[in-house]
Amino acid sequence: MPIDLNEHLKRKQSPNSDNNTPNNSNNTPKSPKPPTLPSNFLQSKRFTTLIIAIVVCALLFLAKPFMVIQSGEIGIKVTAGRYDPIPLQPGIHFFIPLVQDILVIDTRVRTINFSRTEDMGIVGKNQGIFRNDAINVMDSRGLTVSIELTVQYRLNAQTTPQTIATYGLSWEQKIINPVVRDVVRSVVGRYPAEDLPIKRNEIAALINTDINKEVSKLPNSPVQLSSIQLREIVLPTKIKEQIEKVQIARQESERVKYEVEKAKQEAQKAAALAKGEADANRIKAQGVADAIVIEAKAKSAANASIAQSLSEKLLSLRQIETQGQFNEALKVNKNAQIFLVPGGAVPNIWLDTKSRQKAIATTHNK
Repeated sequence: MPIDLNEHLKRKQSPNSDNNTPNNSNNTPKSPKPPTLPSNFLQSKRFTTLIIAIVVCALLFLAKPFMVIQSGEIGIKVTAGRYDPIPLQPGIHFFIPLVQDILVIDTRVRTINFSRTEDMGIVGKNQGIFRNDAINVMDSRGLTVSIELTVQYRLNAQTTPQTIATYGLSWEQKIINPVVRDVVRSVVGRYPAEDLPIKRNEIAALINTDINKEVSKLPNSPVQLSSIQLREIVLPTKIKEQIEKVQIARQESERVKYEVEKAKQEAQKAAALAKGEADANRIKAQGVADAIVIEAKAKSAANASIAQSLSEKLLSLRQIETQGQFNEALKVNKNAQIFLVPGGAVPNIWLDTKSRQKAIATTHNK
C-alpha cells in the first residue's frame, strides 16, 4: 500500500508539538504548520523534467519529422508503404517518424542524350541530364544506321504519385527510353540509308509526331514532352563514300550547267548590245535623213514663198531703186561706166574708168 508523504510528515511532527507546547489558560491547541517538501526533492524533480525535455528535443532532431520541398519539386507522403495520391506542393510539411515518410521528386525539365561519345553519367544526373547509347537502326535494305537525338521532358506533377507507384524512381528508363527507341526504329527503317541525309527534316518531323502520339497513350499522362531534336545520322562508311561521290558528281554537273548558262547569258548580252547599237545607228541615220528632208522642205517652202512674193511691180521698184543708186554714184565719179543688162536693173555692171586710168599710168611709170 503506498505511503502518503504528507500523512507521514504529520505523524512525525505531532509528538514534538505536544511536548514542546505549553498549556495555555484556555487549553486550546494551536493549528499545525503546513508541511514543506525537502529542497533536494524539488531539485531532483526539476532535473528529471529537464532530462525529459532534452531527450524529446534530441529525438525530434534525429527523427526530423518534417520535410522542406523546394520550387520545381513535389513531395509524395508515404504512410506504411502506401503512396498518398495528392502530391505535396513546395513548402514545409510534417510527418510521423517511423510510420510516415516523404519522397521528394524533381519535376523540372530533364534531358536524355542518345549519343555514341558523350559521357554525362554521374555529373549529368545531378543536373537532370542523362546519356543513353545511340539508337542503332536497320534501314530498308538491312544496313545499320546510328541515330543520335536529344529528348527533353518533365514529370506531370499532378499524376506523379501514380507514376512513381507504377514505374518506380527509375521511371524515365521505363517510359522515355523504350518509346523513343521503338519510334526511331519504326520511322528510320522505312528509308534507304542514302536517302536519310536528304530527307532529314521529314524524318525529324515524323519522329517528333510519333513519340508524342505514343507518350499521350500512356495512362494518367505521366510525362510531358518539351522537345525532340534529331542531332545526327551516322551512316555506314560505304554509304558515306557513295553519297560523297554522288554529291561531287552533282556539284560538277551544277558547275557545268552554271557555266553553260553563263555563256548563254553572255551571248544574249552581246546580241542585245549589237542589236541595240544597230537600232541606235538606224535611229540616228533616220534622224539625219528626216532632218535633211525637213530642211529641204523648209527651203522649198521658203523659195516658194519668195517666188510668190516677187511680182512685176516689186521688180520695177527694185530697178528704180538701183538706178537711183547709180545716178547718185555718177555724181561723184563722172568717168564711171555703167553697163545695163537687158531685162532690168539687176544685175548691172559698174566700171570705174578713172581708177583704171590711174592704175595704168602707175604701171607705165614703173
